[in-house]
Amino acid sequence: MKNRMLPFVLLFMVVICGCQSRMREEIKTDYDRPLPQGMYALRKITDPHGIPDFTLACLDLTDLRSSIANSLNYLQKPSSRQFFPCGQITHNQTVASLQAFAELLDSGLTGAQLNQAIRQKFDVYISVGCDDRGTVLFTGYYTPVFDASFTRSRRFRYPLYKTPNDLVKGKNGEILGQRGSDGQIRPYPSRFVIEDSGMLKGKELVWLSDPFEAYIAHVQGSAKLRLPDGKLITVGYDANNGYEYRSVAQELIRDGRISGENISLATMIDYFKTHPEQVSMYVNRNPRFVFFRQEEGPPLGSLNEPVTAMRSIATDKSIFPRAALTFISTSLPKNEGGRIVNRIYSGFALDQDTGGAIRAPGRCDVYMGQGDIAGKLAGQTRQEGKLYYLFLKPAQR
Repeated sequence: MKNRMLPFVLLFMVVICGCQSRMREEIKTDYDRPLPQGMYALRKITDPHGIPDFTLACLDLTDLRSSIANSLNYLQKPSSRQFFPCGQITHNQTVASLQAFAELLDSGLTGAQLNQAIRQKFDVYISVGCDDRGTVLFTGYYTPVFDASFTRSRRFRYPLYKTPNDLVKGKNGEILGQRGSDGQIRPYPSRFVIEDSGMLKGKELVWLSDPFEAYIAHVQGSAKLRLPDGKLITVGYDANNGYEYRSVAQELIRDGRISGENISLATMIDYFKTHPEQVSMYVNRNPRFVFFRQEEGPPLGSLNEPVTAMRSIATDKSIFPRAALTFISTSLPKNEGGRIVNRIYSGFALDQDTGGAIRAPGRCDVYMGQGDIAGKLAGQTRQEGKLYYLFLKPAQR
């Protein structure tokens, strides 16, 4: 009896396991799930056991002090106050927290001693994430270095544009639209219309040699450009046309061009070098268009302050407090002797930037730096983790 039933039992198990496997494939986490109406993006951790151990992060404090100084510089500007309170977090609370943390760094404490001091002085909040359980998808971005010229030529024929005169912004920098000759404000044209019509002729800031490199600058929001004489200049984000970002990577996956498991910035670059005739078709599926300005010094984030490799992150600034101190717990790629390997990572960072695709509590972009290596790291960053924010306890203020 048992022997006769065994094949049926095995068949049943195979069917069930197959169904479960397909179900797992079909159930995809919605990292872009909007924050529910009336809900805060941050939740205070009241159980001490839920607070992460900061010890390892306290052993490597490279560039953290200067990044905190950049955040404090932003918060000193009167315009920064208009974005607070952010949820439960006030402007004064954010400033006091950064000042107190800077004092801890200046005290010389590291490792376990600094971890203990942080736990004594600071309340810890966790992002509710995409699932109300703290799940955050960490991705990476960087400042690319591309060849470019101020003069159009046979080689350099793909422009980055300055902000047009007819683009209308609100008092907080929000995009209102395009002002027509009749004085009326209408939605600004999409990427396809801008590119196809040639309406921005004469507003070219600089010319690049590759169409997808120009698009990468749009997505990253800034770029280092190497001119024919070898001089390096920086171009940074100035405005956009008011459309929501649409992912070219997801379009490539949907069309079966690149598998979801292999998608990265590096694989996209390789794909479009092999299929240059498809660049226009795919990038025009993203209606968002970015305008640039030339800048001096290091790349700047959306707070108009420098961004620092591994110390600056980009989040949804409509729900997270600008310039605040954060703690990241996830896995990130690392360059080890020319090999990119994934390692468990924990570290402090400042919330200093905004990403075009970062529009939910379940998303966070980590700034990887400048150049090709940073690009490889950014292209291979896609990992779940936890995002925490640190604020000085009321008794410590």
